[in-house]
Amino acid sequence: MFSKKPDEFSPSQPVARPMGSGSTFSVIGSDVVIKGDVSATVDLHVDGRIEGDIQCASLVQGEGSHIEGGITAETARLAGTVSGSINARELVVLRSAKIHGDVHYDALTIEQGAEVEGRFAHRVPAKAAAPVAAPKGDDSAPTLTLAS
Repeated sequence: MFSKKPDEFSPSQPVARPMGSGSTFSVIGSDVVIKGDVSATVDLHVDGRIEGDIQCASLVQGEGSHIEGGITAETARLAGTVSGSINARELVVLRSAKIHGDVHYDALTIEQGAEVEGRFAHRVPAKAAAPVAAPKGDDSAPTLTLAS
């Protein structure tokens, strides 16, 4: 009486699925406006508007969403509007994205048509940031040792 047949399922509706062994994700819907910082230990999907900084494991931004603040994530896939700095290990900027701010990344993919107003900077791994020099008073040449 009230059940839907499988062929009547609407693919435009988001479906919550586990993303691996026991991990979850959070969704901020298109009708939601958040004024304040957002911190998540899980993956985050944003379709609404956030006026504050975001820190999460992985961020997926929908086309119609707006983020006004900084983003810090291991991975980020951006399709909406961002006004703020972005710091991500792996960043994908889709053609519908509009970014106004500086971008710091380890790996970067930008689709043709994306708009970015800001500077790009490749992040330097902390271990390789400064060479190791020999102690003062040692006449030997400075050496650099890399950890394996």
